[in-house]
Amino acid sequence: MEQRCRVAVTLEQCWHDVPGGTARAALESIDALLRNPDADRSIEMVGVSARHGTVPDAAWMPSIPVEQLALPRLALYESWHRLRRPRVESATGPVDVIHATGMAVPPASAPLVVTVHDLAFTKDASQFTKRGVRFFTRAIELARRDATLVICPSNATRAECIDYGFDPSRLRLVPWGIEATPVAPADVAAVRARFGITGRYVMWAGTIEPRKNLPVLLDAFDRLGRADVTLVLAGPQGWNEDIQKQLDRLGSRVLQAGFVERRDLAPLYAGADVFCFPSRQEGFGLPVLEAMAQGTAVITSRGTATEEVIGECGVLVDHRDAVSLGDALASLLENESERNQLGEAGRVRARDEFSWSSTAAALRNVYFEAAG
Repeated sequence: MEQRCRVAVTLEQCWHDVPGGTARAALESIDALLRNPDADRSIEMVGVSARHGTVPDAAWMPSIPVEQLALPRLALYESWHRLRRPRVESATGPVDVIHATGMAVPPASAPLVVTVHDLAFTKDASQFTKRGVRFFTRAIELARRDATLVICPSNATRAECIDYGFDPSRLRLVPWGIEATPVAPADVAAVRARFGITGRYVMWAGTIEPRKNLPVLLDAFDRLGRADVTLVLAGPQGWNEDIQKQLDRLGSRVLQAGFVERRDLAPLYAGADVFCFPSRQEGFGLPVLEAMAQGTAVITSRGTATEEVIGECGVLVDHRDAVSLGDALASLLENESERNQLGEAGRVRARDEFSWSSTAAALRNVYFEAAG
């Protein structure tokens, strides 16, 4: 007999000025569940958001219907976190599970699943706005208190949750996945032409904010001193990070690509000599997995979730040390054989260890477990 579970998924972050990784993870997870149905346990999903007069940008448009609550975003967040209302069901109708995919935690008017991406704000509050720290702190307190189950995308985040006081028995590991589409040389050439990239390049991707550690990357790239290699920064401007003086000094050696459409992202990864992601802290690090899937050699930080993702298929560095990072970049740029070896190992690991179908199966298990 078929089991059914109706899940309300919070998707307000799709309307944020910088939707970021939490929106990507939520939208990709929804698409994975839609692509990988289970004949015995079906999931019906409905999105929920604050009140809006517009739809999200095309890049962040959900593939499921989204019902809107009566309050605009700031009022909704405040009401959810302080008053614990309104109920999600006032927009969605009856549901079996509520999944809070970001840091806005609705009342547990049905079994509540919360994704905790990371607890970076507890390690260094200076990386965030004061309002953001207050908001995140309240969200984590509510998740710890009210969630039936808590999803962690990495063992690093799971360990942070345990240290913070979460009940380990309620934590579920659900890594994100990748569905790598092969990239033809013509696609790489087209993206190079679109962004004006004429030679070799090192790539970074993400939202420009303090946790991503761009000042150290720019310092390392400056020390590299190679006029024949460009650093491509792919991602939108975020908050609390002023790197303009470094960018001015590096001049045309750095290309700020801004937000890159998904159709262009895979060819951009594929064309890079090296993908460099020396983040201070990550809950998972999807850009690392995306680069691996395209067979691009990766340098990333030791001691954060990206070390879990890369395994033994990349170069690990101390994210605080621009000299070591510069040395790692210089070494890989000079050694084509090592780049190819690491790139192929990363491609195989991404294919064999991380898939959205596995993520979908794990999510389905969490939903039905929470629903009881």
